Amino acid sequence: EPTIRGFMPDLSVFQDMDKAAERIAEAVVNQEKVTIFGDHDVDGATSAALLIRLLRDLGLQAGHYIPDRLMEGYGPSGEALVKLGQQGSDLVVTVDCGAMAFEALDMANKSGVEVIVVDHHKCAAELPKAWALVNPNRLDESDAGAEHGHLAAVGMAFLLGAALIRNLRGKAFFQDRPEPKLLELLDIVALGTVADVAQLRGLNRAFVAQGLKVLSGRQNIGLAALIDASRLKRAPICSDLGFALGPRINAGGRVGKSDLGVRLLTTQDPEEAQKIAAELDHLNEERRAIESHVLEEAEAMCATQQNQAVAVLSAKGWHPGVIGIVASRIKEKLDRPAIIIAEDETGIGKGSGRSITGVDLGAAIIAAKDSGLLLAGGGHAMAAGITIETARIGAFSEFLNERLATLVGKSQAGRALLLDAVLSPKGVNPVTVEAMNGAGPYGMGWPAPRIATGPVRIIKCDIVGKDHVRMIVAGDDGGSIKTIAFRAAESDLGQALLSAPRGRKLWIAGRAKIDDWGSRPSAEIHLEDAAWAD
Repeated sequence: EPTIRGFMPDLSVFQDMDKAAERIAEAVVNQEKVTIFGDHDVDGATSAALLIRLLRDLGLQAGHYIPDRLMEGYGPSGEALVKLGQQGSDLVVTVDCGAMAFEALDMANKSGVEVIVVDHHKCAAELPKAWALVNPNRLDESDAGAEHGHLAAVGMAFLLGAALIRNLRGKAFFQDRPEPKLLELLDIVALGTVADVAQLRGLNRAFVAQGLKVLSGRQNIGLAALIDASRLKRAPICSDLGFALGPRINAGGRVGKSDLGVRLLTTQDPEEAQKIAAELDHLNEERRAIESHVLEEAEAMCATQQNQAVAVLSAKGWHPGVIGIVASRIKEKLDRPAIIIAEDETGIGKGSGRSITGVDLGAAIIAAKDSGLLLAGGGHAMAAGITIETARIGAFSEFLNERLATLVGKSQAGRALLLDAVLSPKGVNPVTVEAMNGAGPYGMGWPAPRIATGPVRIIKCDIVGKDHVRMIVAGDDGGSIKTIAFRAAESDLGQALLSAPRGRKLWIAGRAKIDDWGSRPSAEIHLEDAAWAD
C-alpha cells in the first residue's frame, strides 16, 4: 500500500530544485508571463499539464508550446525559445526535454530568455546553460537525488510543484488564499508515469497507486472524456493507462496536432474536452493503420539483422510518428534492442530505439553522438531518439553492435521464465487473481506475478484479432481457463499450439488477469510459454 508520504524525498536534495522553485515563485508573485515547453509524448503532455494547472490554481495563467514532431522534431529549438521571448515570455520551463539542448539554450541565453529545464533523460558531463536544470540523472546529482532517476518527467514536475508550494508558503503567499491541492493532480502523474514505461518502484508506485484512486473520481474533465472515448465501462486500472488512455494522447503528437494532449488535460470546458477526446480517438485509429504498414515493412527487413546485436532498420517514407512503437514491436520480435529510422528526402533520418533489460541504450546513443555519428541524440536506458545523416546509418549500426554486443549476449543468455506461483487449473479464478492484484499496481520494474498451471488439455485453439492466439484449456480438476497469446500466431509458440491435436496435455505459464467482458468476471491467462506434459 504505497503512499506519497512514505516515499516523498527531501526536495532540496535535487540539484537546482530550490533554485527553480524560487524563480517560478517569483514569477507567480509578480504575475510574469510563463510558457511551459513540453515534448509531444504522454510524459511531455502530462508534465506540461500538471504545471499549467498548478500555476492556474496559484493565479497565474501559463501558456504552453508543444513542438510539431514532423516540422520541429524533438526538444526545444533555439528559434522557438527566442520567439517565445519576443512574444513576451519572461520565463520558459521545458518539461521532458532540454537536458541535451545545448545550442537551443545558448540561443535563448544570448537573447535574454530565462529557461528552467525539468527532465529525466540521460545527461552529458557538461550541462546546457539554463537558469536551473532539474534532473535526477545529472551526473553531478546527489546520491539521494540520483536514487530517483527512474522517475518520469511528470514525476519530477510533481516534485517541483511541491517545492514551489513550499517556497510560496514560506513567503506567506497563502495567508489570504487556499493552497492548491497538489495530490488532486496525481491522476495526471500516474498516466505519464505508466505511459512512459517508468519503473513502478518506490515513489513511482505511490504515484500510480494513489493516482488511480484520483482518476476513478473523474475530477479531470479531460481525462473523464478520454475514458469515455476509450469505451471503458469501469474505473481505469494500471494497464488502461498504458494501453487505452496513453496511446490516444500520444496519437495527437504522432499523427495529429501536437498540443491536443495538453489542451485536453487542462481544459475546463466539458464540451471542448469531449471534442478533443473524440479527435484523439480518431487519430489513434489512423495511427494504428500507419503503424501496421511500417511494422509490416520493418518485419520484412528483420532477416538481414540475424547476426546483429542491435537491429537498425531504416527506409524512406516511414512516418516518424510511429517509429517508436514499431521499434518496440521489433524489439519484442527479435529479443534485442531495435532502432527504427525514418529517412526524409534531404538525407536526414529521425530514429527511435527501444532496449531490453540490462542494455543501456541511452548511454550508447550519447556515446555515438559524442563520437560524431549523430546530429542529435539522447534518451534513457530503455528508450532513445536520434537524428542522423542517412549516409552514416551503416557506421552508426556498426558502432552500436560493437559497443553493445557483449551486454546483449549476457541479457539473452540469462533468459529464463521465472515463476512466482504454481496453481491448480481450478485455482486460476477471480478470487485468486484479485488477491494477487492487491500487491499492484504492476508494470515496468514491478511485474505482475507470473503463474504456471497444469496439466491441462487443449479444448480449442484459434486465431483472433490480428495474430493473437486464443486457447481454451481444461484441467482434470474441472477448472476451465481461457488463454490468449498476443501477436503470437507466427511465433514458434503460436504455431505449436495451433498445430497441436485437441486433447493434448500441457503446462502453461503467463500472467493471470480478470476478464470482465462477460456477464460475470472470470480469470484468464495472458500466455507467455507452454510445455508439453507428455
